[in-house]
Amino acid sequence: MRLTRRRLIAAGGLTAAAAALPAAAAPPVRVRIRKFAFDPKTVSIKAGERVEWVNEDIAPHTATEDNHLWDTGELERNGSATLTFDTPGTYAYFCAFHPKMKAQVIVTA
Repeated sequence: MRLTRRRLIAAGGLTAAAAALPAAAAPPVRVRIRKFAFDPKTVSIKAGERVEWVNEDIAPHTATEDNHLWDTGELERNGSATLTFDTPGTYAYFCAFHPKMKAQVIVTA
């Protein structure tokens, strides 16, 4: 069984509401979590685009913004979360369970 989690969050120019997106929206950029690392470590997107985190690891993980502006919540094995980034900026994040796991999302206008 595949567990898929979609979080609804609104904070700091960030929303996560995939169901509200128009049908023509581009697919999200995927970040795979495996071997206790985010892959890729850096993703670059335009404002309004989405990032999906998929946990392919044996342990639960999170993607938590450094200043706690957003968080995917706990992602169990095969779990996923998708967030939409509306505000340009560089968003560094880490895994709350494994703080040495770090990556970033770069959002341009």
